[in-house]
Amino acid sequence: MKSRLLFLLLIPSLLFAQKKTDATLAKKIQEFDAYVTKAQKDWEVPGLSLALVKNGQVVFVKGYGVRELGKPETINEQTLFACASTTKAMTAACMGILVDEGKVSWDDAVIKYLPEFQLYDPYVTREIKIRDLFTHNTGVGNADFLWGIMNITSDEVLDKMRWVKPSYSLRSSFIYQNIFYLAAGKVIEKVSGKPWNQYVTEKIFRPLGMKRTVSLGKEATDPNKTKQHFNVEGKITVIEQSNADEIGPAGSVWSSAEDISKWMLCMLDSSKYAGGRLLTAATWQEMFKPQVIVPSGEFYPTQQLTKPNWRTYGLGWFQHDYKGKKVNFHTGSLDGATAIHGQLPEERLGIFVFGNYDHAELRHALLYKAFDHFALGGTRDWSAELRKLYGGLKEEGKKKEQEWEAKRVANTQPSLPIEAYTGKYTDPLYGELIVTAHESKLSFTLNNFEKATFDHWNYDTFRGWYDKKWYGKGNASFSLSTEGKVDRVNFDGIEFKKAE
Repeated sequence: MKSRLLFLLLIPSLLFAQKKTDATLAKKIQEFDAYVTKAQKDWEVPGLSLALVKNGQVVFVKGYGVRELGKPETINEQTLFACASTTKAMTAACMGILVDEGKVSWDDAVIKYLPEFQLYDPYVTREIKIRDLFTHNTGVGNADFLWGIMNITSDEVLDKMRWVKPSYSLRSSFIYQNIFYLAAGKVIEKVSGKPWNQYVTEKIFRPLGMKRTVSLGKEATDPNKTKQHFNVEGKITVIEQSNADEIGPAGSVWSSAEDISKWMLCMLDSSKYAGGRLLTAATWQEMFKPQVIVPSGEFYPTQQLTKPNWRTYGLGWFQHDYKGKKVNFHTGSLDGATAIHGQLPEERLGIFVFGNYDHAELRHALLYKAFDHFALGGTRDWSAELRKLYGGLKEEGKKKEQEWEAKRVANTQPSLPIEAYTGKYTDPLYGELIVTAHESKLSFTLNNFEKATFDHWNYDTFRGWYDKKWYGKGNASFSLSTEGKVDRVNFDGIEFKKAE
């Protein structure tokens, strides 16, 4: 009786404490909302959306700005954005489901499931494990040219990996790599009998009720979808939609702020959701267990301000320490689109930010501001500090380009008549480059996929813009044989031999 009486006496105090907590959270959300609004304008981001989860609840979801610059349609919590490389954690979870079912092991050899998969080094081909597909330490450097400069199928992308020379020895370092996530998707298909895009939809999106989320960019056809923007010659410009469908498991998912909050809650709560859980506790822990050390040269410039003591990568997650707490996060970037998913697991806090402006690093500012504002304390203006940091890096890049251009030797002439540089150039790995002449200019068509027109720069080097100006400027330097004929061309760092 005394216990019941004591409980009844406590009820008013508990209700008061709850109301006070709710009021405090509401005030914090209001302050954060104002901060985001100002930061969006400061960074000149046409539009963004975000979701914030804490203590097992979605506490804030909102869209800011417009879907397309110059048009009135605004962004809301249902607007579709590219998840880009934040997709990687979803692919890791898909593999984890198969691990839990006993159909695959993290330490199985990849060729057990993909016997046709070959890398340049036969030893690596034999030794690479399923786990290695997720940790960017296979020894193979960035190979995004396999889908960035040619329109080939995912199977053809993987087939060409046998020609990519290693940059370091197996598991001795870290270079971010998209193509191995494609290979992981092929393992998922081989083991489950379903294409990756179907598997991730059935095993993650449907159970979590993510009804607006699609696994491929080409499926993002809803009119409430953002456009992608790029700064072209000082002007923010709408560009054509880019996607990563060719390497889907590495970055092809599109979602909305409201939908992605369901994935966020699931990942923060040991993969639990209303209907059960996606993964066993052990497999969920394995995803977030540090797998490899990330060298500072392969990490984000934000480290200049956060000053982490350690940097690691799990299975689809970057990690570092911040104010004594472990941070799990991953960015996503496509031409004209950005995303970031961050967690403070000890504080049961997560944030996801979508943006429709190329490499708008406002995403990092909102990540750390949310960590401070809703969990760790502090009034640091991350937006101002990161704008200064990234602005400085941008100016440094411009300065280096200007210094390089200043070394141009003026008033030179090509060694040969302009027509001598035309023709077909090939490489077994990089494909085909067709060069044609238009008066004093040279036009380049790379794999019938990318096009550029360059003016004579100096000697046998030509320089100019890609047709898609958001690709920037490029160079083509021709080499002559001992007979004085054009033999090779280095097109933006890629070497092609002239066809006979």
